Amino acid sequence: MTDEKLLELFAQMTLEEKIGQLIQLDGGCYGAEELSTGPQQKLGITQDTVDVSGSVLNVLGAEKVREIQNHYLSRSRLKIPLIFMADVIYGYKTVYPIPLALGCTWDPDLIRADYHITAQEASADGCMVTFSPPVDLIRDARWGRCLESPGEDPWLNSQYAKAMVEGFQGNMAPGESMASCVKHFAAYGAVEAGREYNTVDMSERQLRQNYLPAYKAAVDAGCKLAMTSFNTVDGIPATANRWLLHDLLRKEWGFDGVIITDYAAIQELIAHGVAADSRQASQLAMEASVDIDMKTGCYANQLAPLVQDGTLDQSLIDQACLRILRLKNELGLFEDPYRGADAARAAACVEDASHAAAALRTAQEAMVLLKNKNNILPLAKTGQKIALIGPYSDSKDIIGMWAVHADRARAVTLRAAMEIILAAENFGWCVGCPTLDDLSCLGEFGNIPAMKGVSADDKTVAQWEQEALDLAQASDVVVLAMGEHMLQSGEGGSRTDITLPAPQKRLMEKLHQLGKPIVLILFNGRPLVLSDVEPYCDAILEAWFPGTAGGAAIADLLFGNVAPSGHLTTSFPQAVGQLPLYYNHFNTGRPAEGSGHHGRFTSRYMDCPNEPLYPFGFGLGYHSAAYSAVTLSSHTLSAGGSIQASVTIKNTSSIPGTEVVQLYLRDPAASVVRPVKELKGFRRLPLKPGETQTVTFDITEEMLKFYTRTMEYKAEPGTFIVMIGPNSRDVQQAEFTLE
Repeated sequence: MTDEKLLELFAQMTLEEKIGQLIQLDGGCYGAEELSTGPQQKLGITQDTVDVSGSVLNVLGAEKVREIQNHYLSRSRLKIPLIFMADVIYGYKTVYPIPLALGCTWDPDLIRADYHITAQEASADGCMVTFSPPVDLIRDARWGRCLESPGEDPWLNSQYAKAMVEGFQGNMAPGESMASCVKHFAAYGAVEAGREYNTVDMSERQLRQNYLPAYKAAVDAGCKLAMTSFNTVDGIPATANRWLLHDLLRKEWGFDGVIITDYAAIQELIAHGVAADSRQASQLAMEASVDIDMKTGCYANQLAPLVQDGTLDQSLIDQACLRILRLKNELGLFEDPYRGADAARAAACVEDASHAAAALRTAQEAMVLLKNKNNILPLAKTGQKIALIGPYSDSKDIIGMWAVHADRARAVTLRAAMEIILAAENFGWCVGCPTLDDLSCLGEFGNIPAMKGVSADDKTVAQWEQEALDLAQASDVVVLAMGEHMLQSGEGGSRTDITLPAPQKRLMEKLHQLGKPIVLILFNGRPLVLSDVEPYCDAILEAWFPGTAGGAAIADLLFGNVAPSGHLTTSFPQAVGQLPLYYNHFNTGRPAEGSGHHGRFTSRYMDCPNEPLYPFGFGLGYHSAAYSAVTLSSHTLSAGGSIQASVTIKNTSSIPGTEVVQLYLRDPAASVVRPVKELKGFRRLPLKPGETQTVTFDITEEMLKFYTRTMEYKAEPGTFIVMIGPNSRDVQQAEFTLE
């Protein structure tokens, strides 16, 4: 439809029909014959409101989408189709590793391709908008939603934000794409104490320098929607924050897409304490430039009265409605209200072998080898007996909690994958222990049978433990499949204790006493504190929640079919008391290293080092590599010019491997305090045994810019330090001057 025709359609709309476009309801409000009254009553809305509503939340399935759309259009005066929106975060039927793991691939091109496959699967089944990517910067592992973000670095998160949006949207062709909604805008990853839905308080400089860049990258990549975050920004909840949404996102950044709330966020403005009632909450959200009210009755019941008594300018509703209509038009819904949703094509997508192959490759790249004492890995496929023990040995929960549309039956468990590789006489497995002693910490979700995880009564637990000890005693190597319960991370999964759950630690301690080599495979959605169990392990492989092909990918790495190449994008703390913890921190006036003050009177802990157990960028391979000193093409960088920083890397082993070569910069004296280092580039570098290659990075003035004392975004002349290495800790460095 041309924009002229769209405006003609808009001119025919009543105020109630315009407001209807601003309302998102779930599938319970729609039916093929009779509309459900229960959800309507809960929201306090009428059937008339449902008949003019604009979008549907989390209803997918090609046949169901067609059924609801047909029924809706049959009752619609102007025949404006619904948009079907859903949480498709890290895969649809085929599930990839969680986004935190995807970050560890250091491979945005791979992730772009994966998200294109996800768009193909989900759009064929009726999804038109995905609430993804989440690109919140994370610095506190207590926060459950760490699993949704690529990591703790603003520049790297920006690379992923761009790739994910491009993967989802492509050229916006029906059947191959979905509109992308970046979230959670803004700074949701900085909630105080890592507690879900909590307050965020920071300076504008911190917000702009570190927390906004990834959202901006998604906007620049053309994302069609943005979702407000639950938290406050400078004392004002994001959903009511006009400076954040209107002044910054729309005017400064030029975003002309649709802004949607997170679930029930307008109503929650009352609990926040900025609105006295739903009327005021609706006014604040509309004046802040929020287009769609997700799952409350606020807009439905309050916008018309606000306009009618002159409190609210109707032009704000008109603008919001037009943005939504233009999104529907761009999606092609006026020509095809189903947008190509087709059950047969959806089934064919899922059966496509290339999708499973992509999930396998990505899971292989996402896993991070944290420890490999005496090169115990890779394991031999013959000549030794291997025991697989732990609650994740044969669990399909490895897909993680936010894979809400997954085909769980397709998930490959570690047990199944190892049985393919090992002869029966060389392999044994058992559960060994429950995931948790007590599921009550999971709240109401702990009572859902499909989400209980591995649990048992005391007698059974004792039997499991003895079985594990007997199996380990009769084996040469013990592989432990352990980690968080699937529901201990994700939304609402904030924790103060982020160590391995107690029953798993108890079993590990007893197995360690047998003197057998232990290889720990970790399944988790956040960085864990591993200081108490690391000494018991000869090797640690961070598998995260690795998705559909997770078991096969782990087995490939365990037995050397593939070498590990993942590198961390979050720091692993030594103790929870270190949090928030991140590599690109500021120095202090009394740094723990290099200060002239007595050790007690420096910035340090009395009972724990400042440094993480495993730093940002860290990851081992089965090979070894040596880095030369950094060389510069010039020690002077002119404004507008560039210099080159090079390092030579040699594979010093007989095993091929991939290095993730990382470039960091530091401005040691500026008008405001700058981080001790900042990631500004990286290169994935495959190396054959004995091979030597030189990696060169261009350094430009743009890479040195920051928000100065006067809040100008620019580079300041002076000396800079360039650092190159395999992680943020182990670097070679050189200096240059910006003139």
